[in-house]
Amino acid sequence: MTDQAVDTGGVQLSGHAAPEGHFLGRTRELKELRADIERTGLDTISGRKAPRARVLLIAGRPGSGRSVLAGELVRQVADRYPDGVLRARLAEPDGTPVPVERAARELLAALDVPTPPGADQDDLAALLRETLAPRRALLLLDDAVGAEQVDALLPDAPQCLLVAVSAGPLTGIADVRPCTLGGLDTKSALDLLTRYTGAVRITVDPRSAERLVEACQGQPAALTLAGGWLAARPKAAVADLAKQLHAEGDEGTPLSRVFRLVHTALPAPAARILRLLSLAPAGLADPHTASALAGCSVGAARATLDDLVALGLLRALDSPLPQYEVPGCLHPLLRTAAEAHERPAELQLARARMLERTVRLLQSCRAIAETDSPQAREKLQVMPRALRFPSPRAAADWLQARRPALLASARLAVADGELDTLARRLMSQLVRAMVAHLGTQAAAPDLYGIHQLVLDVAERRRLPREKAAALLNLADVDARTGRTAEALVRYRAALDAGREANDPYAVGRAMESVGGAHLELGDYDRAADWFGRALAQRLARDERADAARLYGRIATAHTYAGRYGEAQRAWRAAVSGHRRNDDVGAHARALSELARVQEYAGRPEEALRTCQEAAQWAERAENTRLQAALQLRLADTLERLGDPTAARLHRGAAERILGEGPSDGSEEPDLPVNTEDACEIRSASPKD
Repeated sequence: MTDQAVDTGGVQLSGHAAPEGHFLGRTRELKELRADIERTGLDTISGRKAPRARVLLIAGRPGSGRSVLAGELVRQVADRYPDGVLRARLAEPDGTPVPVERAARELLAALDVPTPPGADQDDLAALLRETLAPRRALLLLDDAVGAEQVDALLPDAPQCLLVAVSAGPLTGIADVRPCTLGGLDTKSALDLLTRYTGAVRITVDPRSAERLVEACQGQPAALTLAGGWLAARPKAAVADLAKQLHAEGDEGTPLSRVFRLVHTALPAPAARILRLLSLAPAGLADPHTASALAGCSVGAARATLDDLVALGLLRALDSPLPQYEVPGCLHPLLRTAAEAHERPAELQLARARMLERTVRLLQSCRAIAETDSPQAREKLQVMPRALRFPSPRAAADWLQARRPALLASARLAVADGELDTLARRLMSQLVRAMVAHLGTQAAAPDLYGIHQLVLDVAERRRLPREKAAALLNLADVDARTGRTAEALVRYRAALDAGREANDPYAVGRAMESVGGAHLELGDYDRAADWFGRALAQRLARDERADAARLYGRIATAHTYAGRYGEAQRAWRAAVSGHRRNDDVGAHARALSELARVQEYAGRPEEALRTCQEAAQWAERAENTRLQAALQLRLADTLERLGDPTAARLHRGAAERILGEGPSDGSEEPDLPVNTEDACEIRSASPKD
């Protein structure tokens, strides 16, 4: 086969930088693939308009240069597709198929299309097709495992193009002709070696060079490792490597034979780090990952990773942070080497060290974003300097750059079907870091996936306590992203799981959340009923702070329903509870809400007295925003009672508290009065 190609970009060996035009050969294959884009399809021949995008398939064994050829094809034709190039990998490094749901979500994210948390595979695939229908885009799907993956993501848009990379044919997708790759022709293979070794060693012994190409069967990945081995040994002759490869015999593939030779020649610490990178989540590593796996310093790990890049054993990624990728064709070889050289206990310990390091980095990432938290600042101070981020921006950049690896770490943590302490901590810290930097709304799809992992394990292993926690977390994401009906279903399921586990916290939390969902849906009677059930449980357990808060939630439900008498009684109970708990801030807020309900009930004089008392408690609590809001409410009430002079005085007091300039009083600032926790973010205003 002639005119074949390999990409050596990104590999730098012993001072030999890859030149600009680093793509070799494959001229015939590229020409055929480009012609295939315009080829008349079977639908057109039969007189029908092509209903779907054209599919080009590049097939070949891992290490054959199939992904590189696909990338070069995409580069050459990208200008025909003004709506951009979308890329997705459809297999994990170990060959496990990537779920269509995850791939579709990534493609939609690249299109800046919001994806509903919890949407299933069919919904996301349909949304992707709908989004691409009016566009002219190019999709590159690498490492496709089967036709089902590609078919689910195939746009219903004949103006789009889909390039798929796979080990074999995609049976089931109509009108696809594969471009099957073999080894490089001799000339291209020699050109590849020349790039690593320089021309002299090839030209002085061309027969040995040809024997080396033959031993590698022209496979680009094998030739890359051979070139790296030679480049690292300027005094070695090409014949030396050819003889050693022939001495290896015919066992295994050419790539595996070259890999064994290269691995054996590595210094012991570097060889161990290389083997342990088979544990790197999603095949992605950074200096911290390698450091934790091998138990060495971060600096030593980075130096080794750079050395492995120079040997062609890793790829340095184009990233603002130092990141590296294990080539997919080498992953099974690394895993086999690790199993052969490391005891199972050592591999388990390395994995635990890596996940523990990830947990600590996530803690640091979250803590630096919580600058107003004394506890977070204290945690940062006791962390080793190597784990600290210089700024919140640096932490956010790390979180974004490492997102695929972090999500893969979460999957790895529960891959054995366990929910041990380390797995729980990793999930918790990942969720908190994402919320701290991105917010719940933006992070919702990823949060949903993390909680779903826990739920899957809990259901599979029949762990009702963990199931209840996962359902509560999933329902919270639903509730915060507007899927209240779905949240209600999950909260009820969490209640059942909590009762099965005999977990009073989960039961109480679920009952209150069911009430909150009913409140959001406008069913105030059921909301008050469920809040009452949660209150009874809190009172039985003598949980006074939660009981006081629940009185406020019951009052809110009654207020929305227009039952102001019951609402006042509940708010008075809340005020009494907060006073007994010595919670000055909550006491002030409860009094302010009681004053609001009294005004709704047509009792302005009572509302005035209660509001004045609330203002005094707000001052004691040093809550300036609440003080200002109460002064404004006092002004409104006094105006309604016919005392505009006193009203102006209170408006002036509000302006002084906030540090604002003079105002004509024509417009009030939008100040929150109720600052309860996330479960109580609505103000208790009556409905029309």
